[in-house]
Amino acid sequence: MKYRIYIDEVGNPDLESSDNPNHRFLSLTGVIIELGHVQDVVAPQLEALKREYFRSHPDEPVILHRKELVNMKNPFHVLKDPEVRGRFDKQLLRLLTDWQYSVISVCIDKKNHKDTYQVWRYEPYHYCLAVLLERYFFFLNEKGCQGDVMAESRGGKEDMRLKKSFAALWDEGTEYIPAEKFHGVLTSKQLKVKPKTNNVAGLQLADLLAHPSRNEILKEKDLLESGLRPFGQEIVKILREKYYQRDGRVFGKKFI
Repeated sequence: MKYRIYIDEVGNPDLESSDNPNHRFLSLTGVIIELGHVQDVVAPQLEALKREYFRSHPDEPVILHRKELVNMKNPFHVLKDPEVRGRFDKQLLRLLTDWQYSVISVCIDKKNHKDTYQVWRYEPYHYCLAVLLERYFFFLNEKGCQGDVMAESRGGKEDMRLKKSFAALWDEGTEYIPAEKFHGVLTSKQLKVKPKTNNVAGLQLADLLAHPSRNEILKEKDLLESGLRPFGQEIVKILREKYYQRDGRVFGKKFI
């Protein structure tokens, strides 16, 4: 069995923006799925859902994006009908419950990090990725399996930043996981980066879960200014069953 962790980020990775309340937090959410399950179950069922509600076609696939879904922008304008929206939400929540995957989310308070470490500092994205991949290592190691890593393309310099962070972890490891141990479970020394237009089911799933997961972590720390929306609350209920657990405790959530 081979796994893949699909990564989505929420927030601005720039440490200098940390004093801005709107850019204080950065989170990375990784969704771990066995590749056979993606091929046989997740991708076909997701495409069927999009065909039913948004007339998605293989030549012009509809790509699910949380922000556009929430704002009901074209092609999601059909969700303005309360009856249609209710049916869609119910089906999507059932799929999110039934699919087999594990979630790891890491959220960093950039302002606290900047204020605490005046001289020595991690780059926020790299710090989050290191923590995320440490937990992914434990997941793969426990199962005796291997896997790789995929993130959504942000274009140009952003993609280079993602790949540079991953390459550094491959070459140097982390404080807790030596590089050679990563080499034993990761099948590729390169980060796979795919654009949203590639219609990757795992990346769309990560996009749907990343924002609610981040908000739940902030809510637990009394750092969420506004409450969770009703649909977001339903996703959080599902997430609590999907977070990676190790030694009987939740190991798939980390606030740093």
